Formats: sequence, structure tokens, C-alpha cells
Amino acid sequence: MRPDVVTFWHGPLDRLRQTCLRSQVAAGHKVTVYSFAPLPGLPDGVGQADAEAVLPFAFSERLRPPHPDGSWRDWTTLQFSDFFRMRLMARGAGLWLDADVLLLKPVGIDPQKPYFAWERPCQLGNSVLYLPPGDPIVAAFESLMQQKDLTPDWLSFRHRLTFALRRLRGQSDRLSDIRVAIFGPASLTALARRFGELGHALPRTSFYAVHAEPARFFERTDFSALIADPDIIGFHISPKGRGNAAPLPGSLYGWAAAKFDSDRRPRESRKDRG
Repeated sequence: MRPDVVTFWHGPLDRLRQTCLRSQVAAGHKVTVYSFAPLPGLPDGVGQADAEAVLPFAFSERLRPPHPDGSWRDWTTLQFSDFFRMRLMARGAGLWLDADVLLLKPVGIDPQKPYFAWERPCQLGNSVLYLPPGDPIVAAFESLMQQKDLTPDWLSFRHRLTFALRRLRGQSDRLSDIRVAIFGPASLTALARRFGELGHALPRTSFYAVHAEPARFFERTDFSALIADPDIIGFHISPKGRGNAAPLPGSLYGWAAAKFDSDRRPRESRKDRG
């Protein structure tokens, strides 16, 4: 089954994300970006939908208070998206791909089974994620979101200790402040282990071959083996502030831009609520 692709974005779309969204469309997927405001520069063929209907903007204040002007602080966007993707899984909306996942080929899933891959030797990634609506991981997140303090019962001892020490020192009484990915890969891995779903994980090379080594994507290098590898479905990219940088000739990014950005005329942003 070739699923619909869904994601969430908050703020302006940079050049890298536009390229990645084009690659997802080119792979034959219907792609929808959820947001709270119109997104100028959405590539042709990418739909936009209302994020408020999935997870209200006000939920972000449970993670941390906004700036005086109402804008989100530091980690809020990343952590909000960790909950947002689980809400989309509960709704059976499709396959979640981060907006910085570049696809080389279509993604096929079994709608009755989880779909994710190892990001590190002992940690799953949640940048590529599908869970059936009735999956126990989805249910665990739905239960967590009913809690006032958003403190999971699956926290590791290390994270529990860190949280306790921060509270004791008066640094913070919000779990969201101890680690940016506390509700993301760490939670997904702990829950997949709890519910016996680690066996569904694809190898790291499936999507994370360049994730921890962004130089392999942004800088000049011999990338021929990467794009020829039949086990690589796509790349999750960590831009590290280079999202709007011009693609460097001779880089994997330069190759991707030439392949997917042949028509860079963005259409007018529209809301697709149908």
C-alpha cells in the first residue's frame, strides 16, 4: 500500500524542506502539511490542512509558556510535533514523514503493522512513522495527553533522575525542559519495547544513513553508493541551520535539488479542508 504522507510545520518553509516535499510528491504520494497559518512557498502538489482541528494551538502552552508576543520558545515546535504525529496516527491520517525527509522511492506499508526504522543502534527514529490507529503506542500517547503534567510512565531511570534533580534544584518542574526529544525517539523506543514492536523496525540505512552525518548531504562527496543502494528508501536530514543554504555542486543536496527542483514556482498557499 502506498500511503498518504502527512506532516506538521510551524513557521516559514526553507529551501531544503521545499526540496524534500517535492521528492515526496515525485515518489507518488499525496502529501499534506498541517499548519496553523498559511504556508507561502508550498511546492506544487502539496496540500495544506488546519492543524487546529487535530491538536489545538493551546496544547503548546502545556509544554512551555510562549514568548510575550505569542511565539513559541526553543523546543516547543519539535515537541508539539511529537504529539501531533501521534494524533494523526490515532485518526488514521497516513504515514508521517518529517518535512526534511528526502525520498528516493515510494514508501509501501502494511496498514495493519507499525512502520519505523532504527535511527541509532539502540534508538528508533520517529521522523518516518506509521502506527495503526488501534496500536498500543498510540493509546499510550492519548492517555498521556490527558495528564496535566505530561509525565510518561515509561520514562527511563536516567530521565527520571534528571527530572528529579532539576525539580530539587528549582531549575524546572516541566518534563519537557529536560531533553528536546523526550517525547520523540526516546518515547517511541521505550513504548515499542514495552509492547513488543521493536521487531518491526527497519535497518538504520533505510532512512537514517546521513542523519547523524549532515556533511554527507551538504558537502561535496562521492554519494553514488548512497543513491544506488537498494536498501535506502530516503534520507532524514538534520540541516543544522543550513536549510536555506544554496545546494553545493557536487554534493548530495546539489543532486537532489537538480532532480526535484526543476520547477520551483510555488503555488499560492491554500487550505485544503476537504
